Amino acid sequence: MKLRFILSEVGKGLARNRAMSVAVIIVTYVSLLFVGVAGLSQMQVMQMKSQWYDKIEVSIYMCATDDATPSCNATEATEAQISAVRDKLNSAEMSQYVKNVYEESKEEAYENYLKLYGDSTISEWTTVDMMPVSFRVKLVDPEQYSIIKEEFSGAAGVSQVKDQREIIEPLFNVIDAARLMALGLGGVMIIAAILLISTTIRLSAMSRETETQIMRYVGASNLFIQAPFMIEGALAAIAGAILAVGTLFAGVHFLVQGWLAPSFSWTSFIGATQVWIMTPILILAAVALALIASAVSLAKYTKV
Repeated sequence: MKLRFILSEVGKGLARNRAMSVAVIIVTYVSLLFVGVAGLSQMQVMQMKSQWYDKIEVSIYMCATDDATPSCNATEATEAQISAVRDKLNSAEMSQYVKNVYEESKEEAYENYLKLYGDSTISEWTTVDMMPVSFRVKLVDPEQYSIIKEEFSGAAGVSQVKDQREIIEPLFNVIDAARLMALGLGGVMIIAAILLISTTIRLSAMSRETETQIMRYVGASNLFIQAPFMIEGALAAIAGAILAVGTLFAGVHFLVQGWLAPSFSWTSFIGATQVWIMTPILILAAVALALIASAVSLAKYTKV
């Protein structure tokens, strides 16, 4: 009987405040959509990092003939300088940082160059002697790339030290900036959602003040009086969360998997699995929004 009465009151409240309920659904939808986008962006960054950081190498390029780098002074690295770099990379001192080393000779570098640019005019003017000897260093911990860079930058015969991380790090930064922006907008919209849900519940409570007074007189508990209002807010918020989840599924399916993944096949992208992970988080967040808003708005109007 009590449950039937509560559900009846919930139905009356939603019907009576249709416009406000729709507003709550929309604001909750937008706020949780931004939060969901932020969460998925973070998952995307972590997925790309786990894929690429283990593959990142540090390349040490020795001076080549006519190398214009100031440290080379247009002088090719000597065999002694090349051996010094090779020995240091394979030393016990560097073994805690270096996983393995691949050395590329001038001849190998020239062959690889022709494979990439053999059809271009500039390849006709490129000779083997213009190619540098290089070392590609695989790290034990990719996060410690700076140690190798600092150790060999400026060493005798070394032209430059390049970290592949420099190529992909800007992409991570862009995604991370988008995540922070979405999270910030989501936070603002969450505050707006709390205020709107509070207002909706307060208006609903005021419109049923006579009924509430009667329930007080007959000894109804706070929970019994407040339950219909709390459920109204929770249902509207959950509806917004479900819409947000649906939009995230559509976005991942059509935008990420349908367009980005085929266009950038060299890396992996998030899919429906990550959206399923976000789903209970967003629904629980919607319920939490409703409970916080209820606590703020019901104390004055339904207190026994």
